[in-house]
This record gives sequence, structure tokens and C-alpha cells, in this order.
Amino acid sequence: MAKELMKGNVAIAEAAVRAGLNAYFGYPITPQTELLEYLSSRMPELGRTFLQAESELGAVNMVYGAACTGARVMSSSSSPGTSLMMEGISYIAGTELPVVIVDVMRGGPGLGNIAPAQADYNQIVHGGGHGDYHPIVLAPANIQEAIDLTYGAFDLAEKYRSLVVILADGSLGQMMEPAELPEMKPAIMRTPDWATYGSEGRKKRILSSIYLDPPEQEKTNFRLEHRWQEIKANEVQYKEYFLEDADYAVVGFGTSGRIALSAVRAARAKGIKIGLFRPVSLAPYPEKELFELSKRLKGLLVVEMNAGQMLEDVLNITRRQIPVEFYGRMGGILPMPEEIEAEIDLLVNEPTAANGHPRDRWLARFGKKN
Repeated sequence: MAKELMKGNVAIAEAAVRAGLNAYFGYPITPQTELLEYLSSRMPELGRTFLQAESELGAVNMVYGAACTGARVMSSSSSPGTSLMMEGISYIAGTELPVVIVDVMRGGPGLGNIAPAQADYNQIVHGGGHGDYHPIVLAPANIQEAIDLTYGAFDLAEKYRSLVVILADGSLGQMMEPAELPEMKPAIMRTPDWATYGSEGRKKRILSSIYLDPPEQEKTNFRLEHRWQEIKANEVQYKEYFLEDADYAVVGFGTSGRIALSAVRAARAKGIKIGLFRPVSLAPYPEKELFELSKRLKGLLVVEMNAGQMLEDVLNITRRQIPVEFYGRMGGILPMPEEIEAEIDLLVNEPTAANGHPRDRWLARFGKKN
């Protein structure tokens, strides 16, 4: 199949359509609005459901209701809108429903701006809604990966009756790249044995996230935790670049990982043995793989478009047994390859003491400029 030049938001939307999306509910917010706009015409022309809700609160609860019927449903938003969805997302997790959410991140906190950032890591990866639950979180670094991850997200959600989040950012949503689209799946209404579709001659089904009896709630929570252990065992995804002989490595996800790869190539051209470890599934995180890698390295550099949210996970995984440094850009500013290359030079040539926190060292050095 020939590749097409596609904008990221449109590519994600079309991938969802081709995965058999039955219904979409959303609300416009930049920089993901093209996704909603595309589906506003694409879904009706295929005889499927599209509805622009009055708010993100309305959209996520429409998703909640539609998912109860067994339909393949999705919503999308950007950082402030995703924050508004968190109560509904917790309800979806507590009711054990397969749902796909796309979060195209922007600068924050607050209303912030419409420029790309990665500051939603904590609220998505570690569960921004209340209670004990774990969403599956996938972070594409290019448009082809965004298509492939979105296309597979619905099967993944149904396999585990779980929430799956595609965590992108404004640059990925707005950029254009050639990519190949998958085949069209039929948008059939599925009839799983837990769903609430109408049927005569069987016991009625009630789907809810409320368990007034504490032992029953705990039983449900244990079921979710056991399911998460199964997900952790089977659904980890990551990419490795130039790590076979590496003494050092950069860790970055999504756009920051993509940019870091250019810096890694430049550093290797200067003779520095460094590679890139890019987690694709942020939850479940490739913990075992990163820990095993760290045991043979002299140091790590974590690069993010935030103030070091994934950094905390990397520090916990590596158990602080090797030097870990951090470089972040915030507020919608992309880290440039030459900036990351300079940080690689510091990591290799001016190793710091193991004491203290990498974020503090980054802030003391880089923050002085701002």
C-alpha cells in the first residue's frame, strides 16, 4: 500500500475509523481540534456516530455510556480538557470498560498555550482520576507509530476491558509525514457477555463503578490489580537505538525521544558510545528492560518536555546505582538536538557526584538563564 502525506491528528482519526470505531464524542480544543473536525465528516459519511458535546465533561460521560453497550468508542482532547475528563475516566476504569482516549498535550499548567509539551505524563501514566487503577498508555514518536498504536489500541482495550490512552503532543498532532494506513475493519456492534445491549430471555446486566460494600470494592480492586499484572507481563513496548556497545544512554519518550535520536547520532559521530532507550508503552513501563540496561552503563540522560516527570520513574527503576542527569524544556518549547548533544557532552566529560537530585542540578544550571 502506498504511503500518504498526512497530518498527525488526521492520521490518528483515520486509524481509529479503520480500527472499527463505532462512535466518537468530543469537544474542540487546540492542538487536537483537527482530529475532531475530521471525524465530524468522516463518521457520518460511513453511517457511524459523531457528536460534539457541550464540554469535555459531557463527552467523557457519553463515551462512558456508549462503552457499556460494547461499542468501540473514543474521545480526544488536549491537556486542560483531559484534566476535566478525569472523574469520568475513573468511572470508566472502575466499571472495567474498553475505551480509547487520545491526549494531544500542550503547554501548562492552567490554560497555558497551544504549543507542544509533555506535562501530562503524571496525570495520565499515574492515573489522574481518583482510586486505584492503571490505564494502558502508549506514546508515539512519529505519525506511522501513531497510526499503528491507535489502530491496535481498540483490540488492546477489549482484550483487557481497560482504558487505553494515546499520549501524543502538539508537534506530533500538527506535523505532516508520509505514512501507510491499515486496512479498514468493519464497524460491527460487538456483543460481549458483559455488555448492556438489549436481549430477550436473559438476566439483565448492570454496569457500575459503585460498590457500597467495602469487601466487594476491595475484591474489584484486586481484580484490577491482577489484570494489571497480566498487562505488565504481556504488553510492554519500547525501542532501542545504538545500545549494543553503548557506555551511556538517553531516555526519552514521544517527541523528545525522537529529537534525542538526532543528538545521539551526532554524539556517536564524535566517538561517544551512546544510545537511545525510548519507551513506547509508558504504562506498562519497560522497567525490567531499563534496569538491565542500566547495569552495564556509566550514566543516563533523561530528556523530557516537562520539569522531570518521567525522571522520577527512571530514578526508581535504576535504583540510583548509576549517574542520572536530566534535561527538560517546558511551556511548549521543544528541546533542540544541539542542546541535547551539549548535555551528552556534560554527562560524559563532566560527571557529577551521585548525591543530590538531577532536577536540582538542571534547575541550578539551566534555570539561571530564565
